[in-house]
Amino acid sequence: MRIGVVGATGEVGRTMLKVLEEFDVPVSEIRLFASERSVGKELTFKGESVKVELLTEDSMKWKCDYFLFSAGASVSKRFAPIAVQNGVTVIDNSSAFRMEKDIPLVVPEVNAHLLKGYTGIVANPNCSTIQMVLSIYKLHEAYGVEEIFVATYQSVSGAGHKGIEELLAQERGEEVVKVFAKKIHRNVIPLIGEIQDNLFTQEEMKMVNETRKILNDYTIRVYPTTVRVPVLYGHSEAVMVRFKRPYASLEEVRKIIASGEDVVVTDDLITPIDVAGRNETFVCRLRAADERSVMFWNVADNIRVGAATNAVRILVKHAELNGRL
Repeated sequence: MRIGVVGATGEVGRTMLKVLEEFDVPVSEIRLFASERSVGKELTFKGESVKVELLTEDSMKWKCDYFLFSAGASVSKRFAPIAVQNGVTVIDNSSAFRMEKDIPLVVPEVNAHLLKGYTGIVANPNCSTIQMVLSIYKLHEAYGVEEIFVATYQSVSGAGHKGIEELLAQERGEEVVKVFAKKIHRNVIPLIGEIQDNLFTQEEMKMVNETRKILNDYTIRVYPTTVRVPVLYGHSEAVMVRFKRPYASLEEVRKIIASGEDVVVTDDLITPIDVAGRNETFVCRLRAADERSVMFWNVADNIRVGAATNAVRILVKHAELNGRL
């Protein structure tokens, strides 16, 4: 397969290359694209050096099989449709197309069936949404999810490399506050994205709307609070799920969550440091709230599970379902 990566020099773009290698995707040719300031940089893929090219409208006319996009919504809106017009399937990590009615929003473990026979743009969900949905989709099948209460503890890498740089600069004693609303070093900030008219933030509304679309159930009520924490990699979530039907036992709930693909349920205490570089979503501290509600702690590597790994899994599943593998 011929694959192009747009935004290749960013945190997610670089990780996409690693995951393509780790998943042993049969890549016959790979091209890397980025903005002017990154042109000429060299990245390594399968032991070979690949030079970064300038992203242009003409470069989107390359007759490849897939473009993986991770360069922001404005870039995706401009360039992804050009690639699609030339028959290429685009897997987009930005928020540009997620809520478009005719564009599938995909977590392959949950709704891969949307990929069969489809060509065009496939939207990769928000990082915090992906890991939460992975831990509850089997519960939704078993009991019907009625309500979700979630507080997130999201790492600075969720804001890109500039978020990492700001935390590290503050750790060195520099007085710089540009990326986040407040100083993040030794602090937590209950604000990710701009506040909307309903007083929820952009990030919180992503969790509401994307969860409903992925699970294809718009009756689910989601009550999120999204928080930035001084962690480099790995998002954590405190989740309470209320079902439409009662469950028989907590052990039954545990087995159902664990039956989800790429989900690990454990009695160990899992923290962001423990999941760095992993492709699974981890669930621990599972406990009963009442006969229709459970609570748990959910942790995943946001750059992988929440972005790069999910995008590559979409690519692989699309290729399998459409006879390209």
